[in-house]
Amino acid sequence: MTAAIPADTVERFRAAIVDRLGLLFDDAKLPQLTEVLQRRARATGRDAEAYVAGLETAPARDEISALASDLTVPEAYFFRNIDQFRALAEVVIPERASTNAAVRRLRMLSLGCASGEEPYTLAMLARDVLPDPRWDVSILGVDINPVAIERARRGRFSAWTLRETPDRDRQRWFREQGREYVLDESLRESVRFEQRNLVDDDPQLWAPEQFDVIFCRNVIMYFSPEQARALVARIAQAVCVDGYLFLGHAETLRGISTEFHLLHTHGTFYYQKKGRGAGFVPPPRTEPFDKAAIATLTTDADSWVDAIRRASERVAALTDSSRTRSATRAGQKSPASSWDLGVALELLRKERFAEALAIVDALPPESSRDADVLLLRATLLTHGGRLGEAEATCRRLLEIDEFNAGAHYLLALCREGAGDLAGARHHDQVAAYLEPGFAMPRLHLGLLERRTGQRESAGRELAQALVLLQREDASRVLLFGGGFPRETLITLCQSELSRCRGDR
Repeated sequence: MTAAIPADTVERFRAAIVDRLGLLFDDAKLPQLTEVLQRRARATGRDAEAYVAGLETAPARDEISALASDLTVPEAYFFRNIDQFRALAEVVIPERASTNAAVRRLRMLSLGCASGEEPYTLAMLARDVLPDPRWDVSILGVDINPVAIERARRGRFSAWTLRETPDRDRQRWFREQGREYVLDESLRESVRFEQRNLVDDDPQLWAPEQFDVIFCRNVIMYFSPEQARALVARIAQAVCVDGYLFLGHAETLRGISTEFHLLHTHGTFYYQKKGRGAGFVPPPRTEPFDKAAIATLTTDADSWVDAIRRASERVAALTDSSRTRSATRAGQKSPASSWDLGVALELLRKERFAEALAIVDALPPESSRDADVLLLRATLLTHGGRLGEAEATCRRLLEIDEFNAGAHYLLALCREGAGDLAGARHHDQVAAYLEPGFAMPRLHLGLLERRTGQRESAGRELAQALVLLQREDASRVLLFGGGFPRETLITLCQSELSRCRGDR
């Protein structure tokens, strides 16, 4: 019977994995880590304590590879998240081809490439978009798992990995052989595979500005925050100016890097490294209302901004009001800002928008570059119906913090107020992508979709908003809830969801 491993040894093992592989495992994965530790200790002929000590000091590269094989079980298939590949084929490769026309060279990198489906998909698309054989197209796939790299080099795949592959590409690039599909040899030879550890500061892999496009999908979500920031910093170094970065659909650079612009086309999000030139232009006191009262808040012709402006009974809570007042009297500053916004926030809570705005406008001129001041000012302007000024303020804020989800949500309200429903949807989608736990853009998007008759998509957004509203941060309810308390927003969401489902 195997002796139990002390908890502190398992914790050291977890910390060593973060350090050596960048992978972060939460407490729910501790049983799995314990099993891996036991297995690797036995395989190397050491006890767990000695094994962890070796991992902490001078681990052999082969042992790191073995650990990677045990701890990474990737899911890969061709054309995964196909909207990103459409953006690649229709926007990214043509743009890079135009930029590189004089040298006819395109360099793409797939990080965490697993068994090769992603880099081979890149190769297929490059052949379609750049059929001229004079183009020098180089694609590199990198993964720490040596078993996966070997599978990638063989170029033999199951039918399951081709489940999203268009018939045209399946027929063009694969030959059925027994129960496998063998990749065309010319395509297989166009992709190189290398085993590398992404936490290493590898001067060859991360040489400055050598790649036009980097795919790093579903990698940083498993990294510790420190390792994720370090990896993205290396990516920013390796991708050329105005080059592109694709992340997984649940990943974002918010809070990780400011080296990239966020793009939104083809129903997907991706990034472009900031250039050296000028500005960037991207592509395209009352009781809660009862259900009867909620039903009168909006009609099919109303916008959410109109509902905010028209409502006469409001209540919202940022924190316990007595604590807010005492903080204001003590002259304490908002923890998120360099300026004392306590009085303005208290006035916002009381819906005295004009007075709150006067306090914000009276701040010193240098506050105009403070993101928190700008966000509060944009919120007050929106609540007061001054949508043109609110939009201009949001755009100034995005020049400072391009990944500010609150600014995008307020822009969605402004765009709806201007009759630009497509623009409103876009900014709601950006806000929801940047901050998946943010309820208000989901609610607003659901209301927009219902107004335009898109019941199915409206129902999805409203259902998600209903879940998020239960745990939405109180400060965001105050800032973005239009003066309505959480309970009112939940009831509104439930009512609209029932209407989508036809439950009159």
